[in-house]
Amino acid sequence: MNTHKTYFNWSSGKDSALALYHLLQDKNYTVDALITTVNSHYNRVSMHGLRKELLKAQTDAINIPARLIELPEMPSMEVYEAKMLDMVTQLKNDGFTHSAFGDIFLEDLRVYRENQLAKQGFKAVFPIWKRDTKALLNEFLDLGFKTIIVCANSKYFGEDFVGTVIDKDFIDNLPEGVDPCGENGEFHTFCFEGPIFNKPIPFTIGEKVLREYNRPKTDDDDDNICKSDSEKYGVWYCDLIP
Repeated sequence: MNTHKTYFNWSSGKDSALALYHLLQDKNYTVDALITTVNSHYNRVSMHGLRKELLKAQTDAINIPARLIELPEMPSMEVYEAKMLDMVTQLKNDGFTHSAFGDIFLEDLRVYRENQLAKQGFKAVFPIWKRDTKALLNEFLDLGFKTIIVCANSKYFGEDFVGTVIDKDFIDNLPEGVDPCGENGEFHTFCFEGPIFNKPIPFTIGEKVLREYNRPKTDDDDDNICKSDSEKYGVWYCDLIP
């Protein structure tokens, strides 16, 4: 049986981990690369604020080759798409045909990804698409995955929320309107243990900080890398130290 040579868009969080877990069980695909966007100014994973050293420890423990897309601090859509095109061209030249994501239900984002990839002859794969997010989180925990909250929207959460490890009581204590998987960007996580890793990723909890950003005018991309207006929004970050 022919298998599709696939790269996985790895965010370092729980949805990526569960989607990758399912993809690795599917004999139609071979996952031969993990691709992550990083903020080159801070040397951290885009949006998540995770140190690059912990990302490397993660991908080493998964034992799939990793490649980084280095982005400036506040890239325009033009810069973002040019950087993505460079990486996709490299991957195409290396024989890759499919690109996988941990997205769950954001239709506009899926259409954007599919259209951009189709221009280069790639097919997009979404292993956990349209799954119930509460059921997904419970499955994630039942499989033995462990994850910690590294950043969260200050509209919904305070300083105490970041730096906590997600458990079975997590869903019941979420504010009204917050998705159990944070699919609307309410929070992001770092997955540090589970069946896709050959060992847990050690870390200690560091400083917690609140940062303010200009609110994007659109959400067509998951890294919020578009032109902004004057409206601000806050994000709590918890620094994890390798």
